[in-house]
Amino acid sequence: MMKRKLVTSLVAALMAVCFVSVAVYAGTQAADTITMNTKAYAKHTKGLVTFSHKVHAEEYGISCGDCHHDDKGTPLALKGGEDVQSCVACHKDTGKKPKGEKLSKKDKIAKYHKEALHANCIGCHKAFNKKNGLKSKDPKAAPQSCKSCHPKKG
Repeated sequence: MMKRKLVTSLVAALMAVCFVSVAVYAGTQAADTITMNTKAYAKHTKGLVTFSHKVHAEEYGISCGDCHHDDKGTPLALKGGEDVQSCVACHKDTGKKPKGEKLSKKDKIAKYHKEALHANCIGCHKAFNKKNGLKSKDPKAAPQSCKSCHPKKG
């Protein structure tokens, strides 16, 4: 009888571990498509960008580390399902650069959220288009203008 209780307890414990593991994994998995609605902004002045992890990974072969990096700019070796901080966790300033503030491009990107996102996304899009001989009007070109990523606000 005692052996049966022990086996039942072990089975119950293993099932609990499995359920918790699945819940934790599901909770940290990157969504296929996200809307970049950063709560740190009091107001969004342009339409919110919709980004597809799935399209970038599957169609363009972009790895997680091509966008997600550490504080030295070294790509993170993510394998999906890992918890990742949002960009604003490090690129904290959501305001505009004050007049007269002198910063290098690298320092602006490190400090300002918008600068970091635009440098990362637009820089990659420009490189993709150049590598593939695409002009901005080409339907297969990666978007580079404000309105091509930010939909008109309704």
